[in-house]
Amino acid sequence: MAQKPAPDSTRRSEKSRRAIYDAALALVGEVGYPKTTIEGIAARAGVGKQTIYRWWSSKAEVLMEAFIDLGTQAAEAAGGDWAEGSGIPDTGDLETDLKNVLRATVDELNDPRFDAPARALAAEGVANPAFSEEFVGKLLMPSLELYAQRLRAAQDAGQVRADVDPYIARDLFASPLAQRWLQGTGPLDHAYANTLVEYALYGLAPRM
Repeated sequence: MAQKPAPDSTRRSEKSRRAIYDAALALVGEVGYPKTTIEGIAARAGVGKQTIYRWWSSKAEVLMEAFIDLGTQAAEAAGGDWAEGSGIPDTGDLETDLKNVLRATVDELNDPRFDAPARALAAEGVANPAFSEEFVGKLLMPSLELYAQRLRAAQDAGQVRADVDPYIARDLFASPLAQRWLQGTGPLDHAYANTLVEYALYGLAPRM
């Protein structure tokens, strides 16, 4: 009698992990972050809560990994033009490259799949100092570093002054975009993204 192959624990674990990601993102969108619980995520994913605690210590950590995974999947589906860690595309035209990335960011922030978990993570990062360090290190800084890298490349190409600090320069457009998204102080659209880049690159003084 032929023996059945042993179950593949790797596949089973990956299937459970994927179900947990989907459950966390769905619940935050449906009931909000405060009402999302480990027990709720486990029930939605069809796993025991101990399975979740084996991999993560809190719902915030679950949601952050799920959100990072969502961004990776979205980048791959879009052709991977700006996948995590791949760098901002360098066409030789800094203005165009930055506008393309900021417009893509606007589209992501306006997408309900991203908006609810992103707001939850941002709020938890402010309220929970222990989580804040991980949130900044794993989610915020890797993306912001890509802007600094692209600006340094522009410096090497003579498109940006050599004395400009790329870490300050990146904040000229990245920070206002985040503030408008969080506070809703005005429209968050492609026109706003384009204007941020133009103001950051050329300043407010009349062009000569």
